[in-house]
Amino acid sequence: MSILQVADSSFDSEVIKCNTAVLVDFWAPWCGPCRMVAPVINEIADEYKNIIKVVKVNTDDNPMIATEYGIRSIPTIMIFKNGIRVDTVIGAVPKSTLTNILEKYIKK
Repeated sequence: MSILQVADSSFDSEVIKCNTAVLVDFWAPWCGPCRMVAPVINEIADEYKNIIKVVKVNTDDNPMIATEYGIRSIPTIMIFKNGIRVDTVIGAVPKSTLTNILEKYIKK
């Protein structure tokens, strides 16, 4: 599974200019709920590897992009499609919640 760590400097090229759906996990190493949802994000990255792109943004290391998207709580998971944010989920949620949301935005 390949989850790319995206920085302020690479967010535009890796997320906004991507022509597939992108799941962005905004997280921080000290965040307990972020650690709880990490295995779910890894499973989704593995199961959808040929359909969507999954990236992580460490909000401590990348405050510009976190501020730009109004990240106030983590984990925050955003779905981007064609460079536009189409959905947001805040908090550690079950895998079924994330997959149901993803299914709305991907073409099979």
